[in-house]
Amino acid sequence: MTAPTQLEIRRATPSDRAAILHLGTRTLGWLGDAEDDAFFAWKHEQNPFGQSPMWVACDGPRVVGFRTFMRWEFVEHGDRVVRAVRAVDTATDPEYQGRGIFTSLTLTALDELRDEGVDTVFNTPNDQSLPGYLKMGWRVVGRLPVSIMPTRLRSFATLARARVPASLSSVLVNAGVAPSTAFADADALTQLLSSVQLGPDLTTRRTPAFFVWRYGLPSLHYRVLLAGDSVDDGCLVFRLRRRGAAVEAVIGDVLTPADHPERARSLARTTAATAGADYLLRIDGRALTGDPFLRVPRVGPVLACRPLSDWSPPPLSRWNVQMGDIELF
Repeated sequence: MTAPTQLEIRRATPSDRAAILHLGTRTLGWLGDAEDDAFFAWKHEQNPFGQSPMWVACDGPRVVGFRTFMRWEFVEHGDRVVRAVRAVDTATDPEYQGRGIFTSLTLTALDELRDEGVDTVFNTPNDQSLPGYLKMGWRVVGRLPVSIMPTRLRSFATLARARVPASLSSVLVNAGVAPSTAFADADALTQLLSSVQLGPDLTTRRTPAFFVWRYGLPSLHYRVLLAGDSVDDGCLVFRLRRRGAAVEAVIGDVLTPADHPERARSLARTTAATAGADYLLRIDGRALTGDPFLRVPRVGPVLACRPLSDWSPPPLSRWNVQMGDIELF
């Protein structure tokens, strides 16, 4: 693929930031206010895995398209670090659509990311965007299984009427404590992370800095329930969001010491009792095995990836991810 005629495809620089934000307000529904600026900085500039690489399409001095990839790191077999990026924000000026800008930006980015030593790109494309990714070499890993835990009998009726996409914004809740409080003790969090048994599965490289960043932005309104007096006893991270008439508690992460797996079940029940949600929602991984969660058939995000090195993606059963790893903003 070549760049559209008379358009320059290049790596973005800090001087392009204002133009990128402006294009986002025109095409992605961004408001362009201080909260949007803070969110952009959190997502793309403060990530402990590194700043997001970005590419722009320019017609002279005018930025008419951009593409961003959020840096991520996985750990495999307990110690092998897999360098990854997640395909996230992209936009094309409405006056320039239909000229192949999205494809040109993406393919240019893939070449440069491969040269930088990135092992893979991953994302959770929807039904409309997936065919385009497959044409560019993405492969489907599988559909991540989703389970729910109703909090009351009428939750089933509410859930049946909630067949709509979930809102991106959070519902305020006072249960638990703020992430800034829960994760303030880096030593205790390090102790908890060292006590979690990873095994051979592919898992996000979790560090205290990751938890402070991932759940610390105030506007996302995450809350943390602790299993004891300190975070090293275990914790569950969640936020509330609306899905139609229902309020769901999205479980972002659950961490408990390997020798106390029952704490995960207790944390889930405490969330159900105190969060004020109609049901709890989680990726159906192994962290909460044995809890009263019900698998929702044929529901869940499609996980896809594009290897850029000789690294081979494992089968879906070996992607040990939670909602905090794949939830998209």
